[in-house]
Amino acid sequence: MATRVNGSLRRSPGGALIAVLAALLLVSGCAGANGGTGGTGGTEEDDSGSSDPAVSVEPKNGADGVNPKDPIEVTTENGKLRDVSLVNGDGEQVEGELAENGSTWRTTEPLGYDTEYEWSGKVVHSGGGTAPVEGSFHTVAPKNVVRATVNPYGNKTVGIAMPISIKFDSPVQNKAAVQRALDVQTSKPVEGAWAWLNDKQVDWRPKEYWPAHTQVSVDAPLYGIDYGGGSYGQADITSEFEIGRSQVVKAEVDKHRMRVIRNGKEVANYPASYGKPSNPDLHTHEGTYTVMAKHPVEIMDNPKYGYTDVEKKWAVRISNHGEFIHENENNRANIGSRNTSHGCVNLTNADAKEYFQGALLGDPVEVTGSGTQMPPKYAVYDWMLSWQQWQEKSAL
Repeated sequence: MATRVNGSLRRSPGGALIAVLAALLLVSGCAGANGGTGGTGGTEEDDSGSSDPAVSVEPKNGADGVNPKDPIEVTTENGKLRDVSLVNGDGEQVEGELAENGSTWRTTEPLGYDTEYEWSGKVVHSGGGTAPVEGSFHTVAPKNVVRATVNPYGNKTVGIAMPISIKFDSPVQNKAAVQRALDVQTSKPVEGAWAWLNDKQVDWRPKEYWPAHTQVSVDAPLYGIDYGGGSYGQADITSEFEIGRSQVVKAEVDKHRMRVIRNGKEVANYPASYGKPSNPDLHTHEGTYTVMAKHPVEIMDNPKYGYTDVEKKWAVRISNHGEFIHENENNRANIGSRNTSHGCVNLTNADAKEYFQGALLGDPVEVTGSGTQMPPKYAVYDWMLSWQQWQEKSAL
C-alpha cells in the first residue's frame, strides 16, 4: 500500500516487507536455474556423461520364433559399442560388423534355424558411463526345410525358348512370398514373368523368345522364406547362363518337312515323317515344344504298340509326352511322303545326325499342320500357353 504526501510516495511497513520477500524469491529462483543449490542436479550430471547410455537389441530379449534372416543388431544413441558378440548354444560366434561411428553392430551372415543366441558386450558413454549388451532370443523351428533347385545352371549356353525353372522338394503354400523374393537380371531388355505350373514348380519365361546372346542371372534368396504350413526354404540359390544363337525348328506335319531357321535364315530343310493321323495316341500334335535333352542313342519302349528296347540314334527329346526328333531308317520309305510314326519326328540317319549336332537345349520346335493341339500339361509346356494364360499363373 502506498500513499502520496506532498508530491512524494511513502511506503507502508507492510508493503516494504512484501517487496523484500519477492526479491529474495527472485534471487533464489535465478540461483537454481544456474545450477546452484536451489536447482536440480540431473542436468549437470547428464552433461558430464555420468548417466548410463541407452542400449537397444533387435530382436528383443526373450523373443522366440525369430526368422534367421530378420535384421539382427545392437544400437546405441549416446555411446559407442565395445566387444559386441552374438553366440549360439555351442559358443560359436556369429559374424558381424560395427558401424564406423560405433553406434550399431549387425550380423553379416544368416542365423541358423531352431537355435538359441545370446548377446554380450557393452556400451561406453563419452563421459565414462557404461551399460551391458545382454539378452537372448530363439530362431524359428521349421517343421520342414525344403530344398529347391534351379535350371539352367552352371554357365550353360541354351536356346531362345529356355525357361528358368525353380523346383521344390515339397509343395509351397505361400507362393506370393516366394515369388516376391525371386529376381531375374538380363543384359538386354527382356519382358518376362513368373508362373506357377504346380505347387512345386515356378517358371520364368520371356513374353517372346529370348534375344540371342543375352546374359541372364537368377537370384533366389529362399533361405528363411516362410513357405507356409511350417515349411521354410533350405538355402539361397543362384544361376548364370547365356542365350545362344537364335534357332527355331519349323516342324510342318502336313508338308512332311522339318525346316531349321538359324539367325533368321533357313539352314536346313529335311524330309520327315510324323505321327499317324488316324490314332490320337500316336498323332503329332501342334504346339511349341522345347528341346529338353539330347542322347546319341535312346532306348525306346511302347509295349502297347508292340516294341521294347528299340535303339534309335541322334535322339532329341522335345516333350515328356514321348515326342523326340530322331533317325528312323526303318521308316525311310515314308520319310518325306507319309506320316507313319508313333508321334516322333522321323528323319534319315544323316539328317538326324546333322540336326542333333547343331541343336541346343532350350531351342523351340514349332509343330504346325496336324490339326490337333497338344494339351498344356506335358513338360516342357511353357510355350503352349498364351502370354495372357502365362500371366494368370502368377501368384502376385
